Amino acid sequence: MPTVAPLDLEGHCVAAVFLGNVPHFALADGSIHRLDDGHKTAQANDGLLCAFYDAASDRLITGGEDGKVFAVKAGGMVEELAEAGRKWITSVAAGPQGAIAYASGRNAFVRFADGKVKEFSHPRSVEGIAFAPKGMRIGVARYNGATLHFPAAEGKPTELEWAGAHTGITFSPDGNFLVTTMQENALHGWKLADGKHMRMSGYPAKVKSLSWSPKGRWLASSGAPAAIVWPFQGKDGPMGKAPLELGTRGNSTVTCVSCHPGEDVAAIGYDDGMILAARFADGKEVLLRRGGKGAITSMAWDRDERRIAFASAAGDCGIIDIAG
Repeated sequence: MPTVAPLDLEGHCVAAVFLGNVPHFALADGSIHRLDDGHKTAQANDGLLCAFYDAASDRLITGGEDGKVFAVKAGGMVEELAEAGRKWITSVAAGPQGAIAYASGRNAFVRFADGKVKEFSHPRSVEGIAFAPKGMRIGVARYNGATLHFPAAEGKPTELEWAGAHTGITFSPDGNFLVTTMQENALHGWKLADGKHMRMSGYPAKVKSLSWSPKGRWLASSGAPAAIVWPFQGKDGPMGKAPLELGTRGNSTVTCVSCHPGEDVAAIGYDDGMILAARFADGKEVLLRRGGKGAITSMAWDRDERRIAFASAAGDCGIIDIAG
């Protein structure tokens, strides 16, 4: 049976991650809590709005109401990477060669490892930002579509149009597809080779959490009474194909998904704090955690693929050891 080690924190937890294989929890007040031979804390932003785990550098990138971007490393080391004056940092991402990206208002910024910063302006606010898995390229979610920039090169960006407000963005791990979350209860996708559209709709709630399976064969999503998992194995992605529905519960909504790093399994968190694991092949479920306080907001697997750090909107956090 899985065992749960709880960690009760004060306030909304934005991100749960493993840094140096030690669980870290980033709260909305900017405090970073870690379970490292006891409960220890460090301070990043004054008001944390967004966070992104930079797997290549094993650090958490954070942005906040103070207009600053920080890198948090194992052991609670906090380093300021960038500042945007008095404007809020609303989205952050990490890319190749130590580069990071961040968004503030209508502008997206890329900071290279040497400290140089490049700015990209847009007609409307930048709602989400992501690096492509190959090469130095970023995608920006905006009103009526997405924009692709090559920060290290000159030239015009690529515009991908689709009516509506796009709020988040992710590239498939092979770089063939771009997917955005939308203000309406839907996802939208583009096949980057030819610009073909993929509409993924029918969600009863907004999609706030996305997670790619290993090798990018599946994309798991929140926003329904089940984890909606779209197939991306074929050359046209999920076009014309039905998604899997895993961990269906009639009276709850999935708020967070996190695919296992090595197998086709997803951890599924709900608005009542429950967490299940479900296998893609046959839908088999294992209860990992009973309900608690607050919706699940973030989950992460450790490098040994046996522990899950989880966070909730009420600070009801902890570690699940799936091996018991």
